[in-house]
Amino acid sequence: MVEEIKKDVKHRMEAAVESVRGELARLRTGKATPAILDGIVVNYYGTNTPLRQAANVSAPEPRLLVIQPWDRSLLGEIEKAIQKSDLGFNPTNDGIVVRIPIPQLTEERRITLVKVAKKVAEEGRVAIRNVRRDGIERLKKLEKDSEISEDEMHRGQDALQTMTDDLIKKIDETLVLKEKDIMEV
Repeated sequence: MVEEIKKDVKHRMEAAVESVRGELARLRTGKATPAILDGIVVNYYGTNTPLRQAANVSAPEPRLLVIQPWDRSLLGEIEKAIQKSDLGFNPTNDGIVVRIPIPQLTEERRITLVKVAKKVAEEGRVAIRNVRRDGIERLKKLEKDSEISEDEMHRGQDALQTMTDDLIKKIDETLVLKEKDIMEV
């Protein structure tokens, strides 16, 4: 019983860490990365489709993204979707591909992005703590129902706390790397 709870809690905590990593990858830095466009959705024959499922996104240069759609009729849709997004990009369409030059970030924008990154990391930490709380409640219920001993409950709680500390540390390390990446000129 206790092992099942620990496995479930670990799985849910790791999912929270991956979610934070994904959100931080989408944050724009001064470099071109295809992950920046992960939130873009295009109208593909009447269906809202993620950009990555409708086109190939690549970064051939450090300050340039190139989007090559599977169907050239999507070029205009892709261009509109990128312009409507809050990313602040100005895409150009040459009839074959959409090119997005990545402008240099201002110091003010870098500071704002670091604040957003810290907020995302804190949300991840809170999610991990909530999962830990749920796991501890489940352990206490098992102990109350006399399905496990008090010692087993305390060992389980200690294991959950260790997992929590390790995964929060991973989030903090990821945040430090992202901050460094954002502030790099």
